[in-house]
Amino acid sequence: MNQDYASFLQTLKEKNDIVDVISSYIKLERRGYNYWACCPFHHEKTPSFSVNSVDKYYHCFGCGVSGNVISFVEEYENVDFSQAVEILAKRVGLEVPARDERSAELAAERKKKRDRHVALMKDAARFYLGNLYSGRADEYLAYLSKRGISPSVAKKFGLGASLDYAGLPSHLLALGYTPEECTESGACSISEEDGRLYDFEGTRLIIPIINNFDEVIAFGGRALQPGSRAKYKNTRETLLFNKSKSLYNVNLVKKEKRVRALPNLIMVEGYMDAISLYAAGFKNVVASMGTSLTTEQVRLAKRYTDTVLISYDGDAAGQSANLRGLKLLENEGMKLRVVPLPEGLDPDDVIRQQGAEGYQRCLDAAMPLIDFRIYSEERKCDFSKSDDVRAFVRSALSIVREAESETEREELLKSISSKAGISLGALQRDLEKLPAREETSPAPPAKREAPTGSDTAAARFVLCACLLSKPYALGFDLSSLEWETEDHRAIADFILREREKGRVRASGIFDYLAEDGEIANILNLDFGDNLEGDRAAQYFNDCVKTLEKRMYSRKIAEERDKFQQAQSAEERRECLLRIDTYTKKMKNIGGTT
Repeated sequence: MNQDYASFLQTLKEKNDIVDVISSYIKLERRGYNYWACCPFHHEKTPSFSVNSVDKYYHCFGCGVSGNVISFVEEYENVDFSQAVEILAKRVGLEVPARDERSAELAAERKKKRDRHVALMKDAARFYLGNLYSGRADEYLAYLSKRGISPSVAKKFGLGASLDYAGLPSHLLALGYTPEECTESGACSISEEDGRLYDFEGTRLIIPIINNFDEVIAFGGRALQPGSRAKYKNTRETLLFNKSKSLYNVNLVKKEKRVRALPNLIMVEGYMDAISLYAAGFKNVVASMGTSLTTEQVRLAKRYTDTVLISYDGDAAGQSANLRGLKLLENEGMKLRVVPLPEGLDPDDVIRQQGAEGYQRCLDAAMPLIDFRIYSEERKCDFSKSDDVRAFVRSALSIVREAESETEREELLKSISSKAGISLGALQRDLEKLPAREETSPAPPAKREAPTGSDTAAARFVLCACLLSKPYALGFDLSSLEWETEDHRAIADFILREREKGRVRASGIFDYLAEDGEIANILNLDFGDNLEGDRAAQYFNDCVKTLEKRMYSRKIAEERDKFQQAQSAEERRECLLRIDTYTKKMKNIGGTT
């Protein structure tokens, strides 16, 4: 890494205040000198994620994750280091310099390639749009009219038409794009039979997929002819498009948020659902494009609101399958409600049959996830049949035991009692008899205990105090000790170099070390904050003494080995002198932890 780039990274971190950046993703609460929140990287109910505004780092005392402002963006946005740097640079209006000649060359090549793909996809979208209004796409226009999509809405979403398989590749090649660019962008494919380029979305209604930077990154294609192998086809994953990281209509939602605060996002499955709701006035809608929700999609949605209304289709079995992944929303700290729809209808159906008012009634009936899961079981039950009732009660009780409070359990049991015609007391007794539920995910690591007098614990405490520039550690010379592990030596070297510069920046250690496992252990020493004044200083001194005794004990052992192997009286005499010196130093150390 060249000096200019290193200097740029320092400036980038100074301009991007870590509290401001992290609070744009999650809600932070100030307590004392630090800010706290429930960790965004693992599920928890009690905040253990701490942000140090002075030393500019974060640390979770639950799962052990630590880092600086760049690593937070890497983790939260699920991007690599370079992309995180670009996001933060754009946030504060900085231009990213090259890291070195080779990386500059690679970055330039990647940027050139990406820019070409963006331009190609934009030209492809214009080609499809032109087709729709060319006078040769009556079938496509009739389909849109049948779906209730007006010309103004179609243009708003950039809808288009692929009339055949040859038109798009011919058009793109005429514009100067290479065959490789046509295929790598995902717009075209190569025929296995004759090696010719063909339109990947040939003969379909075209739905451009646009990211939050208003770039066309992919296309969805809707088949109009019955008997097609797939009703919808998406562009395969490319340099621009990763389906699991994308949400349809996020570009228009971003524009909507600039106009007004969004109380929530309506999340649907398909393109047409999103388009139909938007046209009906529900502009806070995105689509997960038919896939189970991913962490990346949830975090993208979280940029715009903290509440999501899930509005998948009204088929009970289908909804139950899709709802399995919705715990992701709750795990990311978002509020989640599920919208019940009439059996067999999707949001687009509701709009066309009942209008915006009918769909609004569905939204008004949105319920918490646990309630909806019971509601889904209820819809499968024929309450005139005792077997169905018993099956419903078994399923419902297994859901009730996941409730987070006794109050919530009681409310749910009352509802089940009313529907099933079974007394509340009987349901409570059956609930108590259920076997304990197995954990489906590992519990977060237990909070670390205060260190004992062990060598490792003492080393961690001394390094932590020096890294965080505790008053009682400022005058201590780390070079006077010998560190047994490579990580501890690296951290000590970092602190010594930072002191030469005038101030130790704790956040800089995350750039210096490739692995932060031991850093997490060191920063996990929150018990140090419970030692006030002289107690903290005394504990630090005791840890130093422990490390000094360990060092001299090891030196004495080494000299004894040398004495046994010495070939001359002079060598043996020198060994004895050193043993005597180390022994005297051991005696001068005094008490230890």
